[in-house]
Amino acid sequence: MKTRDKILLSALDLFNERGERNVTTNHIAAYLAISPGNLYYHFRNKSDIIYEIFLEYEKLVDYYLQIPEDRPLNLEDMTFYLESVFDGLWSYRFIHRDLEFLLDSDVRLRKDYRDFTNRCLEAINRIFEGLTEGGVIERQPADLRSAMSLNVWLVITNWMAFLKTAHGSELSNSLTLTQLKQGIYQVLTLELPYLTPAFREPVLALREKYRPELPEARVA
Repeated sequence: MKTRDKILLSALDLFNERGERNVTTNHIAAYLAISPGNLYYHFRNKSDIIYEIFLEYEKLVDYYLQIPEDRPLNLEDMTFYLESVFDGLWSYRFIHRDLEFLLDSDVRLRKDYRDFTNRCLEAINRIFEGLTEGGVIERQPADLRSAMSLNVWLVITNWMAFLKTAHGSELSNSLTLTQLKQGIYQVLTLELPYLTPAFREPVLALREKYRPELPEARVA
């Protein structure tokens, strides 16, 4: 593996484990057992490393959200999209954990993240259209479908922040992939009013697999 790729992978591990603001370029170099000068040969600063990591995350999500053109979508597709997006969120979790700070710190990242968000919203909208053609979701007016897409995006991108505020310090350094994927329960809950009768029970059964536990209370 090239040194540049090793730097990106190591930085991603450290950012995810310790939080981006707690990791310096010196930490990354020490983690790799290379000199800071070797690191700076490949990246001018930490912002460039973060930006390159975001580009990889962006490509991954774009790949996950591809829509087949030769058939409508089914419940298995819907499950795949949700599982895949939350897997990607887990692999690059530092981005959404510190998103506001990261966007404020880098103009390039702020612009690219805005474009990324718009592409994701368009993809979610197309997924809903595909699920409508597949008989999973009732047909809705375009403006309602767009609002549903935005609500799904808000739940996905803010679920980690909610868990941290709901659990406080108990979850600050111990978030698990299982806990993160409990956000799928909330996404499926948003979709319940729009399901066709034939898919209501299957989706309810699927939703139970992700039911989250909150401190001293269970989500309804």
